[in-house]
Amino acid sequence: MLIPTGQHPKALAIAQALIEGFDRHYTIFREVSRAAKERFEAADWHTVQRASKERIRFYDERVDECVARLHDEFHADWLDDDIWQQAKLLFIGMLVNHKQPELAETFFNSVCCKILHRNYFHNDFIFVRPAVSTEYIESDPPTYRSYYPRLGGFVPTLKRVIGDFGWKIGFADLDRDVGHLVAAVREHLGGSWPEPEVNFQIQVLSSAFYRNKAAYIIGKAVNGSQEFPFAIPVLHDEAGRLRLDTILLEPARIAVLFSLNRAYFMVDMASPSGYVGFLRSMLPFKPKAELYTMLGLAKQGKTVFYRDLMHHLRHSRDDFMVAPGIRGLVMLVFTLPSFPYVFKLIKDEIAPTKDVTKEIVRDKYLLVKQHDRVGRMADTLEFSNVALPKQRFTEELLDELRRLAPSLLEEDGDEVVIRHLYIERRMEPLNLFLNRATPEQLERAVIDYGNAIRELATANIFPGDMLFKNFGITRYGRVVFYDYDEIEYMTDCNFREIPEAPTPEMEMASEPWYPVARNDVFPEEFARFLLGPTEIRRVFLQHHRDLLDARFWRARQERIRGGHVEDFFPYPAELRFAARFPAAKT
Repeated sequence: MLIPTGQHPKALAIAQALIEGFDRHYTIFREVSRAAKERFEAADWHTVQRASKERIRFYDERVDECVARLHDEFHADWLDDDIWQQAKLLFIGMLVNHKQPELAETFFNSVCCKILHRNYFHNDFIFVRPAVSTEYIESDPPTYRSYYPRLGGFVPTLKRVIGDFGWKIGFADLDRDVGHLVAAVREHLGGSWPEPEVNFQIQVLSSAFYRNKAAYIIGKAVNGSQEFPFAIPVLHDEAGRLRLDTILLEPARIAVLFSLNRAYFMVDMASPSGYVGFLRSMLPFKPKAELYTMLGLAKQGKTVFYRDLMHHLRHSRDDFMVAPGIRGLVMLVFTLPSFPYVFKLIKDEIAPTKDVTKEIVRDKYLLVKQHDRVGRMADTLEFSNVALPKQRFTEELLDELRRLAPSLLEEDGDEVVIRHLYIERRMEPLNLFLNRATPEQLERAVIDYGNAIRELATANIFPGDMLFKNFGITRYGRVVFYDYDEIEYMTDCNFREIPEAPTPEMEMASEPWYPVARNDVFPEEFARFLLGPTEIRRVFLQHHRDLLDARFWRARQERIRGGHVEDFFPYPAELRFAARFPAAKT
């Protein structure tokens, strides 16, 4: 590459080091994502869990490597402004034919923000806005494959769609499964097929989406001006052969697959922007930030989210305010009513009734990030040094920030800078929802609350503080846990029955008459602090009485310790072919 007139050779070397650092990161990221196919074929579910957890660390490790290189080779702390600006311009030139330019720009920002002072976080030094277009990037293999049923017939085309993924283990009965696909599609369309247009094709993303014990075929049927998105889960049967479990045809159900309350997918992508663009054509209401995050590109998701937030602030007038609901003992929570997220800080002084420190709380949030959230725990975006316009903060909120989290607050002229912040999708707290719910809504919510606790236990998570205020209702009506300062692994807990009191006086005493260790849990006590003498108690005891029995929890522990990995289906059981078509049972 020729150095333009006036460019410093060191700027070119820095730009080259940055692009090499990013390319190394994405090569490793893609290798572990590509290997998901082999793990799925081998049904190696414990390695699946480890790979998902380890992949989350890759980005920060590569950023730290690149930062160290810039310090060692270029004395990065002593470089003048001109060199940094030139390095950015030269870096842009290196992205012209790059397959992941938006990710590389974010990597540049991550490295530079660890070296430069916050005063440099503007467009001369980092990528506040994207500089390189991601439109029409040619990738190898192409982002999606196209099939034409008019040429080969609908059923043979579906078989070819499935066969082109090249799984090394066969299907137990592909003819049966494809027959169920056709029947389900016909039922969804009201029993009659639309007249095929000249442009009738099926477009399928080239890589399957791997998560937990399933692979998903993601695509859409295009019939003239109509588009029909679909997702097909592929599972192992009891004999180790493959089967199609169902087909999801409603956009809302497909969107649930990409909920941030679930683990990230493993997908082999030459050009991630192509995958995000395709998914957006299927789910136009799904933010790009969430799609990047669900593809395992959490840092890119954060970048897009922050740009969306800044754009929203420029086009709105409401203020950040203290979030409604019961104040937390650990977290200070605020929100912007016109923006569907909440912002959470760890308080400087945590209430003495909570046996945690700030470091423990951060570890708990990291645990949730790395764990399979099974649709029952809210994911969080973690930010540092977030600058927000001070005029958009209510006085009540500023007062709480100054009193409860002064170490995380910097007031810099017209800006409020928050040094450490968690951001997650806003939900209505379950306690508030139950206060206004109809009898039918209350019953559904209490049943799902118990189901959420069961599924978390099966995934080796004990919520700790199970009060209703620590759960929320999503826009799809699911109960999700979001307060993590007391969560523990199930396998670290000791579930006990309350021993019989030696005397009636001891039983009536305010202090327990039996020794209690730190991780001892007494499920019999749940009813006392969770359930009042209300309809909530009746519904809970009718459907979830066993959650008050220590034997339930110990049985879950035994399965986990025995190495059993459960199936978690991100769609209703009644949609599974085994339920809809009894002959599909294996």
